[in-house]
Formats: sequence, C-alpha cells, structure tokens
Amino acid sequence: QVQLVESGGGLVQAGDSLRLSCTASGRAFSRYAMGWFRQAPGKEREFVAVVARSIGGTHYTDSVKGRFTISRDDVKNTVYLQMNSLKPEDTAVYYCAASSSYGHPLGTGEYDYWGQGTQVTVSS
Repeated sequence: QVQLVESGGGLVQAGDSLRLSCTASGRAFSRYAMGWFRQAPGKEREFVAVVARSIGGTHYTDSVKGRFTISRDDVKNTVYLQMNSLKPEDTAVYYCAASSSYGHPLGTGEYDYWGQGTQVTVSS
C-alpha cells in the first residue's frame, strides 16, 4: 500500500511559478513510475507528466513542454512538478499518482495509487 500526499498548490498570477511536491509513504518508491495529472472543473482528468521508475526518463503532455519539469528524489520518496510560466488554462486540481508499470504510463487506468489533489489557480 502506498499513500501519496500532495502539497504546494495555491493562487498565482499568469507568468508566475509554483512547485508541487508529492511525498509517498510505504516501501519501494523507486519501483513506481510517478505521474502528475490535473482536472479542471467540468473536464476529465488529464495526463500532465510522468517520470519512469528508478533513474527514470520523463514524458510530458504537449501543452506543458518547456514550462513544467517533473523530477523525483527516491531518498526522500518525493516527486516534484516545477511549473513555470503558468497560464490561466493551467488552473486545475493537480493529482500525483503511482504506477507499477514500466516506461511512461499515460492513462489513469495504469496507475495504482492516487493522492488527494492540490488546487492550482492561475489568474490572468
């Protein structure tokens, strides 16, 4: 069993930066691919970024490439999402998730554990 707790959300202006953190309890954090998803009001949850197991390559959805950076610290059992040049369309609840899949799982169904979410609001 893995429990995930996100933090770092808030209200910012367009162009600002935020760093989200997600800390996992339980064992074998390095054995999970870690992803970030987001869900805006009235929309489906969508993939944002993923970092693969262990050393971990990364993959991003096109709309955040060049602005967001995902990273992991397997000593601290934490995954981060550095968000720069934020836009109003980035407003959503952001969720981290853990997947036992190899590679870069992109679908919500590929993830085994989810955090409770943290709100990010970007004003124009």
